[in-house]
Amino acid sequence: MERQMSRKERIRHLVDKYSKSLHRLAFAYLRNTADAEDVAQEVFLQYLKAAPEFLDGEHEKAWLIRVTVNRCKNELKSGWWRLRRPLPDDLSYMAEAESNLLGSVLALDEKYRLPIHLHYYEGYAIKEIAGILGEKPATVGTRLARGRELLKGMMGGIEYA
Repeated sequence: MERQMSRKERIRHLVDKYSKSLHRLAFAYLRNTADAEDVAQEVFLQYLKAAPEFLDGEHEKAWLIRVTVNRCKNELKSGWWRLRRPLPDDLSYMAEAESNLLGSVLALDEKYRLPIHLHYYEGYAIKEIAGILGEKPATVGTRLARGRELLKGMMGGIEYA
């Protein structure tokens, strides 16, 4: 018989399992490490407050991603966000090719950046991305294709696997 996790163990498990993923997603939205960390923490706080019940692990992950997307959108709409000029993050700690690619992905418009991030960095299929972003699968597929073309042009025709 499988032992039921305590609330504290459950939170620790969620943070260990999803914090990097949520941070990367928030970073793709906000393009700033500190802001991305704040959003990821707020998502876990919202989880604590809401105490949602999930059907399975995928439902849980989708909920966390949806809340992260919504938090990022709220952050970008805030008056404070529009008035400040955050310092760009230094990506020099990464390998040059990876840094160049990530810099190019972050330079894309949000409508291309998010589907690319969710597909290539998080491993979601087009239908799943459509559900997360509230878009039609055809729209997501088109944005992925256009985003890849834009990246290819930005990277000088270099293709990364």
